Amino acid sequence: MADRYPGYNVLSKRNSVSWNDQTRAVIDRRMAIDPDKHTFFTDQEWPTVQAICERIVPQPVDRAHPAPVAAMVDEKLHSNGGDGYRDARLPAMRDAWRRGLAAIDGEAKSRYGCRFHELTGLLRDDLLKAVQNGNVNGKAWRELQAKVFFKKRLLHDIVSSYYAHPASWNEIGFGGPASPRGYVRMNFDRRDPWEAAEARPGREERARAENAGVG
Repeated sequence: MADRYPGYNVLSKRNSVSWNDQTRAVIDRRMAIDPDKHTFFTDQEWPTVQAICERIVPQPVDRAHPAPVAAMVDEKLHSNGGDGYRDARLPAMRDAWRRGLAAIDGEAKSRYGCRFHELTGLLRDDLLKAVQNGNVNGKAWRELQAKVFFKKRLLHDIVSSYYAHPASWNEIGFGGPASPRGYVRMNFDRRDPWEAAEARPGREERARAENAGVG
């Protein structure tokens, strides 16, 4: 995938007026998350969670500091920090995840004779698509709507965790929390000088030069 914001690194804003002490503290904590640490998920569940996250939000293999998505989801569940709302068709967040993981592993065993994380990448994708479309038959799904779990819990928690990390901000040219500087030029196709410049065909080097000075 082509780099849409060449030369841009959101962390270069750390000591600029774009971020205050509170913003720096929050981002420093996210950058320090151990990708292999899990407190909520059991040792049995952990490889399944990691494998699911890798398929939902695949990251470049050469990325120096990938977003620790599975660990971020684990932290959310450990702290039991909800979203302020819940789809009535699903059980509480923690319970939904426990049931969902067991159901996904059960579906993998039923179809392929092994657990989800032991499947090849393509088979993992096929199984997740089946869950997304509700094309599952395992007993575990009788008390958990597969399509609702996939969209409202699994997809929501994984994607929101990914885009809460600086690694993904570089990918989309996001400047991080607008505190204290904020954003001024909010209209379409306009950007503030401290925002990343998107590379357009034939203007990649210009964007790279502009992004080198963003702070």
